[in-house]
Amino acid sequence: MPLAHRLVQLIEMHSDRLAETMLMKLQSCEKCPTFKNVPREEFRQRVYEVYEHLGEWLTSKKEEDVERRYTEIGMQRKRQGVVLSELMYAIILTREHLWDYLQHEANLEKPAEVFGELEMLQLLEQFFDRAMYYAARGYEQARVARESEKVHVMGR
Repeated sequence: MPLAHRLVQLIEMHSDRLAETMLMKLQSCEKCPTFKNVPREEFRQRVYEVYEHLGEWLTSKKEEDVERRYTEIGMQRKRQGVVLSELMYAIILTREHLWDYLQHEANLEKPAEVFGELEMLQLLEQFFDRAMYYAARGYEQARVARESEKVHVMGR
């Protein structure tokens, strides 16, 4: 079995524990104080969804799927009062948490396995970079909609 596939399976098998430990990491992160506005279970569920279906996100989901999901998340975080920089940092922290887990759990021995890991690295980087971009766009769209509502209400 190729290493990339094995690593994805490892992540998916332990997605519940990964999501729970990620939630604890975020709750203790001094760089993300406004994430206290996000219900605990909601955040845990979002992280769990990424880890549980990582293979799909990396191989079969299209950019439009990432756009739709992370624009929605960006808009939701804006409504919850999460600061944009903290939203970006939470996505970065989610990726770093995944890499920490893989470094501790995956035993890489053969050079061919390392090349397979590099391929997976590239796919993961693309996914998380797009997730940050679309989350920021959703955040911005929520801000524009809110400002538009204010103008409309004030114009009455």
